[in-house]
Amino acid sequence: MTRRDSKRAGRAQDPHRSREAKKYAHPIPSREFIQQVLSEHGPLDFDQLARTLALHSEQDLEALQRRVKAMARDGQLVENRRGAYCLVNKRDLIAGRVIGHPDGFGFLKPDEAGEDLFLSAREMRGLFHNDRAVVRVTGQDRRGRLEGAVVEILERNTRRVVGRLHQESGVGFVVPDNKRLHHDIIIPRDALGGATQGQILVAEIVEQPTKRTQPIGRVVEVLGEHMAAGMETDIAIRAFDLSVVWLEAVQEEIWVFGTEVPEAARAGREDLRALPLVTIDGADARDFDDAVYCERTPKGWRLLVCIADVSAYVALGSALDQEAYQRGTSVYFPDRVIPMLPEVLSNGLCSLNPQVDRLCMTCELYISEDGRIIRSRFFPAVMRSQARLTYDQVAAMLLDGDAALCAEHAELLPHLHQLYALYQVLDAGRRVRGAIDFDTTETKFRFDEQGKIAEIYPLLRNEAHKLIEECMLAANVAAARLFERKRLPALYRIHQGPKAEKLNDLRAFLGELGLGLPGGDKPQAKDYATLMEGIRERPDRHLIQTVMLRSLSQAMYAPGNLGHFGLAYPAYTHFTSPIRRYPDLIVHRAIKHLLAGGTAEDLDYSLPRLQAMGEHCSAAERRADEATWDAIAWLKCEYMRERLGEQHAGTLSGVSSFGFFVELDGIYVDGLVHISSLDNDYYHFDPVGHRLTGERTGMIYRLGDRVQVVVAAVNLDERKIDFVLAGPPPEPGQSRKRRRR
Repeated sequence: MTRRDSKRAGRAQDPHRSREAKKYAHPIPSREFIQQVLSEHGPLDFDQLARTLALHSEQDLEALQRRVKAMARDGQLVENRRGAYCLVNKRDLIAGRVIGHPDGFGFLKPDEAGEDLFLSAREMRGLFHNDRAVVRVTGQDRRGRLEGAVVEILERNTRRVVGRLHQESGVGFVVPDNKRLHHDIIIPRDALGGATQGQILVAEIVEQPTKRTQPIGRVVEVLGEHMAAGMETDIAIRAFDLSVVWLEAVQEEIWVFGTEVPEAARAGREDLRALPLVTIDGADARDFDDAVYCERTPKGWRLLVCIADVSAYVALGSALDQEAYQRGTSVYFPDRVIPMLPEVLSNGLCSLNPQVDRLCMTCELYISEDGRIIRSRFFPAVMRSQARLTYDQVAAMLLDGDAALCAEHAELLPHLHQLYALYQVLDAGRRVRGAIDFDTTETKFRFDEQGKIAEIYPLLRNEAHKLIEECMLAANVAAARLFERKRLPALYRIHQGPKAEKLNDLRAFLGELGLGLPGGDKPQAKDYATLMEGIRERPDRHLIQTVMLRSLSQAMYAPGNLGHFGLAYPAYTHFTSPIRRYPDLIVHRAIKHLLAGGTAEDLDYSLPRLQAMGEHCSAAERRADEATWDAIAWLKCEYMRERLGEQHAGTLSGVSSFGFFVELDGIYVDGLVHISSLDNDYYHFDPVGHRLTGERTGMIYRLGDRVQVVVAAVNLDERKIDFVLAGPPPEPGQSRKRRRR
């Protein structure tokens, strides 16, 4: 590069200069401008990049060093072997997060939209699940999947592993409890910390794995040999590296908050304290982050959705903010909650408790007689909840006319009736819009005095649940529309339609049943909803619904709006739960930025940063789900250990090449009937038809079939329950069947 080129680049105007000046006392070129320079000039080492950007002072160079390291960590840049920085995706390089598989292979989920890349077991040797890496596309595997080779590991995200200690021939190793971590951790003799064979422990990773060596660790905590009550949650917390301790810096920031809203904090806010706002939640809820109020208007309804103003307390860049971002979400276990925010906020100042002043962000919606949002606005306010109501109480008043409750809440009842009237209109609009409403069962646990499961029971949703859900959906849609209208980059909640391969499999399956999915190559949610309505009276509707559900992709967070397929919204975001979801906090800050007259150019979050944050928050959500499922799986296994040898009726809930899974009636526990226990024939797996077919007898076991099984074995470490068939099914009309010859 010539001196002239350097001066020309140095003089070039950074389009994001004003935003950087707002964020930093001593700003340097933005990430976007650095990417632009590398795009124009090709790979540059650090000195060349600094000269090109006309940065010379020690302070500038130090700031640039931090920025390019952060960009490399976020997968925007990669440093090649000559020490030059290259743009990712400019040389078939893709940055993303590693998703491990228990069988040793894995996938790279790109930071930006795109197809996952298959990583062979050989490539996974040097990686842990949840690491971030840059890979090079090397071709396609035998199944037509894009295949990648690791170029560089950007970020290590496994530092501690929980598992069981094994010792063989004097060598100790830990088998991770999290089956996505397929590496055994070598524990040197002098690093055992007193742990003995078979104990469950926590090992700190001392040396990360490479393509040639296994990871090495040291024991930092021994949890024990047997499972006490609550231990399943302790293990899940450690296995999925969930933060449970608040850093000292966070504690120093929160001690000044107090328990009441000071008078000064009310300044500049609309006063809603006289309105009969109420919270409506489950009976066991501890934090209340939304309150609602509804009144009739000449053209429809005025709805207020008030959400706790978390952004008033969590300053951008503070220790509390950084910790909340790292956690990403609250995690809900059967026996406890791991909150995203400290209790002084989540159960205190940011919980809309009754009869106390609280700061909130309010979405005011005017909704027409046919359920359309006519107009909306957002504003900061101060409110006072008039009552803490439960779903069951509201349903009892509105649907059953419970006299005692109606008398107790007589002043609130007219507004609750208006809420219900609005809900009925919104629910009708949901059906017209074509949102998919799968009939799934959520379960809860009742524990005995020893902390063991006494009962697993279904959570029944009533009209009050749906009422609040529709109010929250309306506020989320209004927030997304605001961002679209103002052309402001923010985190959307996106849900894409089915991919071509899954769509083809679904249509082939439906075709065997004489059914079809309308919509051609790009069906919409309404097409799914139409099919759901058409099968509502069929005895095999749960089978069909399961296959339809599995054809859809997973919802995630991203700065680019791609709509929400399942809800049938062209734009959707999360505004309503900033206490427990970090993306909602980002949305609140973006709305406040607009209210203050800000634009996309001076938003605190750049587009690349939002992309990285969306990926991080999506991964945090998946981690929380996996941790919760892990604890629940352990509890169910423990519950079924007391039922070995019992016979139960159940329904096939999954079919694979190695057998089929059965969900037991009334217990809501799944177990596997392994194909090796079907010793009367050789069975062939049909993935499209979701069935196993006997080669000689023609016996078919298909998703949705009814069977009788016996509980044969339970493996706590593997979270597995094994069943064997007990005899003929209890319902011949829905039974397994022989193939016609």
